Amino acid sequence: MTKVKITVLKTLLLDEVVKEYGKEGLGKCAAMKEGAVYYADVKCPEGFCHTAWNCIYQYVFALANGGGKEGFFYNDWTKDNGVAISSCNDGFRPVIFKLEATDIPSEK
Repeated sequence: MTKVKITVLKTLLLDEVVKEYGKEGLGKCAAMKEGAVYYADVKCPEGFCHTAWNCIYQYVFALANGGGKEGFFYNDWTKDNGVAISSCNDGFRPVIFKLEATDIPSEK
């Protein structure tokens, strides 16, 4: 098993959805910062949002165990093998992550 590099690509705010359904003053996710980098295998990295972790974990697990080398799904998803793009499921302020397989051995 190897570590997976997790990079926060984008923190979004879906203005139209917030305007119709959100509370006044709702802003972008305060837990994740664009450009932040984490390394993980089977455990949620320290300081990482647990809700987001639950959304991306299956891809982290697959990459940490050698999956994704031939791409994901029908190899029509990401242009680079060993890479997944995933997000948390916050309907107001989703966060987009880039997950990359590495050669860094897991501490497990």
